[in-house]
Amino acid sequence: MNPRLSNFTSRILAQCVHFAQQLVAPSCLLCAGPSAGALLCKPCEDDLPHLLPVAPAHGALCDTCALPITAGTRCGACLANPPAYDHVCAPFTYAFPADALVRALKYRNGLAIAPLLGNAIADTLDVRPDVIIPMPLADARLRERGFNQAQEIARHVARRSGIRLAPRACRKVRDTAPQAALPWKERAKNVRKAFVCDEDFTGLHVTVVDDVMTTGATLNEIARNIKQAGAARVTGLIATRTLPGAFRKNRTHAPDV
Repeated sequence: MNPRLSNFTSRILAQCVHFAQQLVAPSCLLCAGPSAGALLCKPCEDDLPHLLPVAPAHGALCDTCALPITAGTRCGACLANPPAYDHVCAPFTYAFPADALVRALKYRNGLAIAPLLGNAIADTLDVRPDVIIPMPLADARLRERGFNQAQEIARHVARRSGIRLAPRACRKVRDTAPQAALPWKERAKNVRKAFVCDEDFTGLHVTVVDDVMTTGATLNEIARNIKQAGAARVTGLIATRTLPGAFRKNRTHAPDV
């Protein structure tokens, strides 16, 4: 073959490959702009609402429910009525653009968002549990959605942390009404007796992974069941935590775990 023709052909092929790579290069999940191969571009990543900076007293959060506090280690609500869970860890507040990521994952099949949220949880993990459980979905909801967003997030938390994932250790046995559609006072009743644990957790530190926490009713109910199965400690690893100012604006439609 003519060497000049061979070099010309190689250059053309290389240009074609480069052009194809540009066409399929991942764009930012939020703004669809160029992201240099990352899930988010730098401006959108910088806009993510991290939980700790919003807390007063240099990042003071309630050690139990992860809401901002001004003094001590636990908020008044957790002191007055201690929940069944012991600790909550969350990287983001449920505010734009993190809330848009959660909604895209749950309602628009945005499975590419799961590693972003899972890795963010793993990066802020301040505990070392024995096992990770994704918040279960009822069978009907799972068939409707096609996947469990909590389990997709939990896969990446487990992969990054090396902690055992037990996706079938707990089940949701009642197809409850969506928590976001209910007033606050009805949420605890809505999820009562909704979960069953099939694994013996005697003496273990168990974590539950989910996408959003608002009042904590769902996390509290599954934590109660996990402790009945013998767990010594239950931690919630939540991608986004709704702050009081946010869910006071819309108590009926605030998301919840």
